[in-house]
Order: sequence, then structure tokens, then C-alpha cells
Amino acid sequence: MATSLSATITPITLQRKLKAHPAVLPVDSTGIRRWRNTPGVYLRRRVAVVTSAVSGASGTGTSAAGQDTVDLLDTVKVFDLNGNEVPISDLWKDRKAVVAFARHFGCVLCRIRAAYLEAKKGVMDASGAALVVIGPGSIDQAKTFVEQTKFKGEVYADPNHASYEALRFVSGVSTTFTPKAGLKIIEAYMGGYRQDWKLSFEKDTVSRGGWQQGGIVVAGPGKHNISYIHKDKEAGDDPPIEEILKACCS
Repeated sequence: MATSLSATITPITLQRKLKAHPAVLPVDSTGIRRWRNTPGVYLRRRVAVVTSAVSGASGTGTSAAGQDTVDLLDTVKVFDLNGNEVPISDLWKDRKAVVAFARHFGCVLCRIRAAYLEAKKGVMDASGAALVVIGPGSIDQAKTFVEQTKFKGEVYADPNHASYEALRFVSGVSTTFTPKAGLKIIEAYMGGYRQDWKLSFEKDTVSRGGWQQGGIVVAGPGKHNISYIHKDKEAGDDPPIEEILKACCS
């Protein structure tokens, strides 16, 4: 596992090489932006609407998520650490839950997100809100994440990225290698956090290019009650913790 700061800065140089190549064609009738065939860039990239933090009233209803999103989430299954398939909406069907979606299980910025949420787990527990992390990867990767971080919340794997697609989280090189994300990575390493490069380059991660972004959802109780959504605009785009606590614990 690499531990030097230079290892975290190298990909930022790569962005300059990639940005010069792809030519973007118009969005077609299916909502897909098509890219010319350029090595390292997807041929098809779904255009996602980027919303920062959207908060709504608690209770029943879908104030922070459209009906199409709720319907898609009803079809999504994730896996717990024992390999059991779980409908994602069951995570908040009978309780309130703060669900953090990681970029991938090896991501250093996702480890910061897990830590800053876990620091308020006592407040969440007192309000009856569960703390959950979901990552786009395998069950083994999820287990490694727990072993390395000692995360005290619940962890689930989404190997098909189905929840990310249902929530329309953004993905792309331009949202991964940004000046703000680069500075946050340097700060993370100075604070003792480390990227797991082995996990970062395993098939389940690189098959999607490693460009996936995540977000944070507050939902429940009730399968269709999604009261808060934050969609990361770029890597490391954490919302203020006060905003999340207001949504889950007020």
C-alpha cells in the first residue's frame, strides 16, 4: 500500500492528458451522452442531474426524491457482509437511516467521510437513526474496508452500482480529479488517512474506471420516505455535518 504524498498527486497530472482527448457529442434521445472512442474514457456516459444538498420535511412522502427514483430504488438489492441480499429500501423501512455512498471501498476520501459521520454516531443512535455505508464493490472489499477502518456502522456492497444509477450519482474523470479534491487528498494524508491502492485497482473498481462519485441520503422510517439527498459534485464533496444531523436527528 503506497503511503507517500506523491502517489496521491500523480492522478491529477493524468487528468490533463485525458481532458485533451475526448470530444463530447450531443445527448441523444435516450439521455446518454456519447463519447468518441478514446482510451481510458467510457464510450457511453449517462448524463446525471447534479443536485447539491436537497432537504425536505420528515414523515411520509418523497419530498427529496422523485417518484422515478423511489421506484428504481425499490428494485435495488445490496449485500451485507455475510453475503445476504437485502433490498436497499429495507435499510430504512422500519427506522431512520443515514446512508453514505462511497466512491469505492479503497478511496481515502471515503474513509474521511466514514470517520466524520461516525464521530456523530452517538447523536444518531440517540435519535434512533442507523449509520450505513454502501460501496460499489464486492463483499470482500466491504469486509476489508471494515477491517481497516474499524467502522462501527453497517456496511453493504453494491457490486452492480444499481443504487448509484437509481440515485443518478455523477461519474467521470472531470468530477474525480479536481483542485479541491487534490487538496483534500493531501490534507487526508497529512491527517494519517491512507488510500488502499490494492482495493482501488481491483477489477470491481476499475471496471467502472474508478470515476464514480457518491452522496448521502437520509431516509425512513418508511420505504418511500426519503427526506434528504446530497449528491457529490466532485470527489470529497462532503456536506456540513450540521445539515445531516438536522435531517436525521432534529
